[in-house]
Amino acid sequence: MKIQSRVHCFGDDIDTDKIIPARYLNTSDPAELARHCLEDEDPTFAGRVRPGEIIVAGENFGCGSSREHAPLAIKAAGVACVIAKSFARIFYRNAINIGLPILECSAIEGVETGHELSVDLERGEITDLTTGRTYRAAPFPPFMKELIAAGGLVNYVRRKLGVDKN
Repeated sequence: MKIQSRVHCFGDDIDTDKIIPARYLNTSDPAELARHCLEDEDPTFAGRVRPGEIIVAGENFGCGSSREHAPLAIKAAGVACVIAKSFARIFYRNAINIGLPILECSAIEGVETGHELSVDLERGEITDLTTGRTYRAAPFPPFMKELIAAGGLVNYVRRKLGVDKN
């Protein structure tokens, strides 16, 4: 489970209203949510982000409401991983439930938009290929690795029950 891609940086306290504004909560269509991902924080983000890219943020990413639309919008926009100094707990659970890899790294400093990161989800190792700095995050426990590899909780349960259509 390795990701290597370009970074989009955001600051502290990026709440769920900034991730997906409330005016778009009348849909749960992932493609529609992706078109509006983070538009109140960075109106150009949804048009610039490419599949497989990474978000790096500060403290308390995903704070605010418990809306499940927020991690869904990020995943549907093509973001492969979110790394933040800390996450709101409900956002953290919602992200894992849909299979969006997220890593907490309290010491992630100096990473800027446009940098290239290599992220080893198995080991919790993050390398900024632009600067050469390496950071450590706690790797996921085995069960959470299975959830993410399955694409989220629903897919994981389907596989366990033998009703997986894949």
